[in-house]
Amino acid sequence: MYDFYSKMLIKQELINKIKDYFDLNSYETKVWLALIGRGIASAGEVADISKVPRSRTYDVLETLEKKGFAIVKLGKPVKYIGVKPRIILEKLKNNVRKNAEEKIENLLKIKDTDEFAKLEELYKGGGSPVKRENISAALKGRSNISNYLREILQNAKKEVIICTNAEEIKSKTKIFQQTFEVLKKENIQVKFALSGNDDLIKQIENKFGMKIKKVKIDAKFFIIDRKEILFYLSKDIEKEDIAIWINSDFFAQAFASLFEKALA
Repeated sequence: MYDFYSKMLIKQELINKIKDYFDLNSYETKVWLALIGRGIASAGEVADISKVPRSRTYDVLETLEKKGFAIVKLGKPVKYIGVKPRIILEKLKNNVRKNAEEKIENLLKIKDTDEFAKLEELYKGGGSPVKRENISAALKGRSNISNYLREILQNAKKEVIICTNAEEIKSKTKIFQQTFEVLKKENIQVKFALSGNDDLIKQIENKFGMKIKKVKIDAKFFIIDRKEILFYLSKDIEKEDIAIWINSDFFAQAFASLFEKALA
């Protein structure tokens, strides 16, 4: 048993991966692996198995106890028990979720500060303020495109034309559900066309409460008020998402007309 754990623990590749997964240093990782491999052990036994200097093992065990990776067994001599990895994982997940929620709350509070008001004032009142009508842009990255898409859709005044595939809508259900709620509230006309699986399209239709046209157009584009258009350049999920946003009445109207003819 001892030889098995010793051979397992000296694999630096395992130590490095566990260290990164659980945000531990090398000594902490070696000691925790020794504990969960042995089940229960004294500081001396842990030092022998982990090859961590005995003088450091006591400090490391104390740190792991504070972090929740080890618990002290009652009684004499003092021995330690390694906490089950699944329990640690759940603990870390909860910590991340809690930290994320706190971060979101703090970010939301920023909008009410004087500093944020000054940022807005600076953006709107600069010497050469950016005007949307003067810009076309290339967007890279799934998150960047999704955020920009949500903004231009929610700024629609009259009409939105959506043509994409069912899987795309399914993967971004939360974003689109929130956006469609805004569009419905503002009485914006939505023309919705999807390619893909019939059953999935029906599910999306029922979920959003919107009539969807099934199409065979293998493309992803969004037209807003026949003034703006955002279209994806690639459908390859292995590649980085790239989209082009163009603010042009002429181009958007022409694209919308071609789309409607394809549906006729």
